[in-house]
Amino acid sequence: DKNLQVRYIFAGIVVPLIMGGFFAYGSIAGNARLLGYAGNAMAFFVGWHYVKQGYGMLMVDAVLKRRFFNEQDKKVLLFNGYAVWLFAWLQTNAVITERQFWGLDYYTFAAPSWVTNIAVFAAAASTAATVVMLINRWRKHGGTLPYNGVVAYVVSLYAWILFVRINPLWLLVVPALHSLQYLAVVWRYQTNVERDRSDAATEPEFKVLSILGPMYRLRVLGFIIVGGILGILGFWLVPIALSVLVPYNKEVFGSSLFLFIAWIFINVHHYFLDNVMWRRGNPEVS
Repeated sequence: DKNLQVRYIFAGIVVPLIMGGFFAYGSIAGNARLLGYAGNAMAFFVGWHYVKQGYGMLMVDAVLKRRFFNEQDKKVLLFNGYAVWLFAWLQTNAVITERQFWGLDYYTFAAPSWVTNIAVFAAAASTAATVVMLINRWRKHGGTLPYNGVVAYVVSLYAWILFVRINPLWLLVVPALHSLQYLAVVWRYQTNVERDRSDAATEPEFKVLSILGPMYRLRVLGFIIVGGILGILGFWLVPIALSVLVPYNKEVFGSSLFLFIAWIFINVHHYFLDNVMWRRGNPEVS
């Protein structure tokens, strides 16, 4: 699929190059304010990512339970997701404020009040339309819905996006909950991939490993271990080492510049890759 290839090239190559150039320029120029806007950008894209994941979880659950949504219902769900996301982001950008992420200041914008008012109306109206649509489907299908998917959709939009700043502690907990939801999908997907291999049911070559079960379980365990190691390296060890080894103006950027860059780079890159990998038209996940 040429369209899918283009999306992969953009998400896997173009986006990292743009971010790399942005962070390099901001760091070399000593422009902390410019670099700080990346924090607001991550807040923008994380909402988009949560909308896609919440909607995706609902669609998966609907398929598993044979409770399919028609095209009109899907449009209502998507429009509501985007409306709530944009309103939540505009709400945090109602006035110019200074915040911190890994010791580096970042700034919100002063969005015009009329834009925020339109976003409020759109989010409220689309939420009402979504509720009506779900009630109608519940009645049509004899009092049943893909409830797990509905919960995932509602939580992703409202608890994780719209009301995420209701408490500072909740703001810290939400990414962990999102990760648990995401890991459940990845675990299921990777397990199915390993089970489809020809030697999935065979015993490991080394008898000591047979306690873990057949080969597919061993490979899934290896996948988890490698992912954990890469996570520790990418989020902690490498940026901490760079902060120590690479000279930069700590009076301007603080002591955690590379942690700031690494966390934003990995997260935003992940959002774009995720948007391609889990698409309906991707044969690897269909």
